[in-house]
Amino acid sequence: MGVASLIKQKSYEKIEYLLRRHPLTFLPTLAVFIILFLLPLAVYLIITSLFPVVLASGHPLLAIFVLLCSAYYLSLCLFLYAQFVDFYLDLWIITNDRIVDIEQHGLFSRTVSEVDLYRVQDVTVDVHGFFRTIFQFGNITVKTASSNIHVVFYDVARPNEIRRALIQLSEDDRKHHHSS
Repeated sequence: MGVASLIKQKSYEKIEYLLRRHPLTFLPTLAVFIILFLLPLAVYLIITSLFPVVLASGHPLLAIFVLLCSAYYLSLCLFLYAQFVDFYLDLWIITNDRIVDIEQHGLFSRTVSEVDLYRVQDVTVDVHGFFRTIFQFGNITVKTASSNIHVVFYDVARPNEIRRALIQLSEDDRKHHHSS
């Protein structure tokens, strides 16, 4: 899916930044997935060590165990897929004219909003924690003159650099709109 299918670019508009969440922010979800993936194996090992006859070849409970594990793994894969879609399809596009905020909520829900750069009043960076500081990612909050409109870029890389660029782009766009 290209950016052109998500936004209709104006003739003079140029994409400056295409931002996604930092890849490290998906690691906790991946760790939970790995732990949950190994859970049936641990249950199998515990059952076979305590009751070796129960899950022996040819025992009726073996078929039920295999069926339950299969359903469990399918559900687990669906969980990982839904989490990845939510992670990957959150997208922020900064052009020389506006900010487009595309947020995925689950598999079948997406919110797209945009803010003109000349309306930007304040840009705040929020970097908390050891890993966020070391790997340089954090949240950026963009506030406009309207009290109910603000855009938050969650867990983006190089937030201070993006903040400086947003301030410069908004000043340039404000000059362009005041001269027109």
